Formats: sequence, structure tokens, C-alpha cells
Amino acid sequence: MPNLMDEKTRKELKRVLGKLPGRVEILYFTQENACPACRDQQRVLEEVASHSDKIELKIFDFVRDGKMVAEYRIDKIPATVILAKKDQGIRFYGMTAGYEFQSLVETIIMVSVGKSGLSPEFEEMIRQIDTPVHIEVMTTLTCPYCPRAVHAAMQLALVNENIKADMVESAEFPQLAQRYQVTSTPKTIINETHSFVGALPADRLYLEVLKAVNPEEYKRIEQAIREAHGHRHVRKAEPENEYDVIIVGGGTAAMSAAIYTARKSLDVLLIAKDLGGQINYTALVENYLGLPNIGGKEMVEQFVMHMEQFPIAEALGVAVVKIESKDKRFTVITEDKKKYTAKSIIFCAGKQYRKLGVPGEDRFMGRGVAFCATCDAPLYKGKKVAVVGGGNSAFTSARDLLNFATEVHLIHRRDTFRADSELVKEVRSAKHVKVHTNTVVREILGEEKLTGIRLQSVNGEQREDLPVDGVFLEIGLVPNTKPVKELVNLSKNGEILTTRESKTSLPGFFAAGDATDLPEKQIIIAAGEGAKAALTAYNYLIENKLITQRAAIDAWQQ
Repeated sequence: MPNLMDEKTRKELKRVLGKLPGRVEILYFTQENACPACRDQQRVLEEVASHSDKIELKIFDFVRDGKMVAEYRIDKIPATVILAKKDQGIRFYGMTAGYEFQSLVETIIMVSVGKSGLSPEFEEMIRQIDTPVHIEVMTTLTCPYCPRAVHAAMQLALVNENIKADMVESAEFPQLAQRYQVTSTPKTIINETHSFVGALPADRLYLEVLKAVNPEEYKRIEQAIREAHGHRHVRKAEPENEYDVIIVGGGTAAMSAAIYTARKSLDVLLIAKDLGGQINYTALVENYLGLPNIGGKEMVEQFVMHMEQFPIAEALGVAVVKIESKDKRFTVITEDKKKYTAKSIIFCAGKQYRKLGVPGEDRFMGRGVAFCATCDAPLYKGKKVAVVGGGNSAFTSARDLLNFATEVHLIHRRDTFRADSELVKEVRSAKHVKVHTNTVVREILGEEKLTGIRLQSVNGEQREDLPVDGVFLEIGLVPNTKPVKELVNLSKNGEILTTRESKTSLPGFFAAGDATDLPEKQIIIAAGEGAKAALTAYNYLIENKLITQRAAIDAWQQ
């Protein structure tokens, strides 16, 4: 390795570190001849420690000093721990050269001073996080933006002992970089599941942490921020009010319909269990016009922020159980027994995951039986899992599990697959994948926890109990049309029959999105159909003299 720094840099480092107010310990975990970067990183730390009598460098062997390795939970080398009076969970994995030398020095100064540099009010908010948080910032030594991301993570760790922060050099740990699909840096991963790319300041990082560990609190704070900046204009639903339109559902079609009806100055109520629909379970969307390669949750956020710029009413967290019609008026009844009335309906309730209907399924739902491998794959690290299904979603789930599970079993009732051939080839080529064709699941096994599944061949001749720790169901979706099954005409599959104008068999009742018989279920199609249903509903209200023509929303915005 060439000289670490020139004389000018050395002098500046000595000046800065010479002013440290408090003592700092640097614990360095290495192993001789084990990794090429270990010796170079040790030289960096020795150089830093030589410029201040307040810095003490202690070197440990990853194999021989097992007690210290366990105490500080070191799982890879080279590893650098920065601490003062106590361990604040601050770690550097890999080299701290290049731009990351800045991260190292900034962290040493911050730990020595014992102050994060954040406001007392903000620090108090950070301290309210009472669940374990592990922040990993994937960096490269040539990334000028990475130190900002690292510093923000270290600030949060210094303030709250429940938060641990790692800088991880991507090039030194390629397997981890591959597991987290690091294609650009800095990429920050929170609790191995939630991630984002880019250097966010501490306040934005705090919101991302909340998003991962306390979604409801995140939503409350994020909404308050938007309201304070005049970017959110929604209001609570009022059962005593008669709305021009009630939109049922919270997916793409529903939010699109809400925007278009609000822009027509209609009095709009949106009722939904949650916002986002199926996109919440989509890791990456690659074919939405103008938004290539966007994460599903990020797309939902953008849709919601756009919709909530308009003055619509919301009733969230409740499902609709029934809709009634009388004298050109509709009554929508929710599961909390509230009733809302409107002159028209746009039904966009989408679909829900299909179940197996076997013993043990409901008992272990959410406790080993799940639908979203994208969300839950990290929970099965080092474990055995089964995926049930034979389409793209099943093989995508199996692929998501490859980097975590030791065994992935794919169960399919047929001997051919509906999934794309390249995806099938990719999954089947993995050594720890086993495909069970012409096989069905008859029971989910276990007492206190899920321990396996009972398999049976389609012809009934063979049975097998397969030990697994988790089961992912990817066997399709069913439309959420039960509340309207006696109100409008449905297809044999339970989907609402619609015209090309989004009309149904009942005047004033319109439908869009996955709950309809439209053959293609795509995000971009749902957005268009929601807009079309909104415009058709507006024309219906005008033509039937249920409302008078109103000024466009642009006048309201001015």
C-alpha cells in the first residue's frame, strides 16, 4: 500500500485529533494472512492513533480472541469498533480509506465529544425508538456521497443504544452486496429488510427507520410534515355527509380515481383498509411509464402524496362489508358499523391472496404462513422454506429466498409451469432448490410453531411430511367483490362485469382495477381505468342533474 497521506494531510489530522476532549478506544478485529485488506486497515488505524494521546488502539485476532469477538458481535473482518465510555454499536467493516477516511475521523470526533450535533428536540424523538434497529450503510471508497450517509447512521447510533450502525465496504464483502442487490452507493439497509439508495440527512434517515420499525408512527409524522408544508389536504370522513362519490379501495385505480374526481371539484370520500394495494407486496416496478426501476413501497408513497394534495375525505383502516342502493343513492357500510352515503360509487377494492384451505393454515397465518417473500425472506436466513405455486409470483418468491434459506422447496400441483422460462431456469439451477411437481399440500404441521407440511401426490398414491420453517403461498388472488355480489353482475370468477366506460349493471355504480373483468392486471392499466371511471362518474352526476357543473380544481389551488 502506498503512503497513507501526504504531509499536509498528516498535519491537519494531527491538528484536529489533537483537540479531542475525551478518550476514544478503537478496537480492531483482524486475522493475520486471512484478508488482504486487514493489514492495510491496521496501518490506517495505527496512523490515526499516532496523532492523539486520547486515542487507544487495541488489536484482536478474529480466531484467538473469541471472547471479545462474541462480546462485540463481530461477524466479519476487518472490523473496527469506535467507542468511548460504552459501546454505542458503531462499526466499520472493511477499509476506511478513500472517502471513508472522512467517516472514520468524523466518528472518532463525535464519539470523543459525546454529542451527535443534532438538536435536543430531535434527539428526544430518536430516543423514543424502543425496538432494536440495525443500520447497514453499503459504501465504496470512491463514493463522495457515502460519508454523509455513514455520518447520519452513526449520529442515530450515538443517541439511542437500541440503534446499531455499520459502515460496510461493498467491494470487501461482495456476497453481502449481492444479497442486498447493491448496484449503486450509498445504499442503506435497515433490519435487513427495508432499504433505500442515496445520502439522506439524519432527519430523513430517522423517518426511514420509523418506516421500517414503526410504520404507523412514521405515517403520522410524515403526514404532519406534509400538512405543515401545505402539501396534504385530506380530511376525516363524516358519516352524516352525503358525498358526490365514494371510492372503495386504496390501490392504484382508487387513488387515480380520487385524483380525477377531486380535480372535478366533486365531494369525494375514499374508504380503504390501507393504501397501496398489491404494490405494497412488489419489490421492484420496472415498466411504469416515466418511473423505471422504482421500488413498490416508494411508488405507493409517491401515489399517496400526489392524491393527498387534493381535498378528499378518507376513512382508512376499515373494510367495506356491504353496499346498498336505493333511489339513486348508495349506502356504504364498513366493518366498524358506520354508514356513509353517496350519489355514486367507484368500486376499486382489488383482489386478495388465495388460501389453500387446509388444516393448520389459519392457525399459522402470520406465524410461518405468509404471502410476501419479498418482505419476509430475511426472517428465514439459515432455515428451510416451501413456496406453493407454479407461476411467476411463485418463482419470484423462490428467487427472493435463495440468498437466505438453506433449502427452498417449490410445490406445484401440475408438471408444467406458467412462469417465464428464464425465471424457471434460474430458480431450478440453484443447488438448494427442490421442485415437487404433481404435488399438493394437505396440512400445515406444528403445535406451538410451524414445523412442516404434509404433501400428497395428485393421484393420492404418495404422502410425505416435509420439515420446513415457513410456507409462502403464491397460488393466485380472488376479487374482493363480496360486498357487492347481490348488487351488480359478476363474472364466473367473481369479478365485476364492466363496459369500456367502467359502467356496471347498476347506474351510478362504476368499477375499475383488479376487481373488474378487465383481462390485464397491471399498475399502469389500473391507473388509467381509475381515471376513466372517475370521468364517467362525473358525467353521470351531471347528466342526471345530481350535481351542478363546478369549477375545476385548478381554481381551488390558486
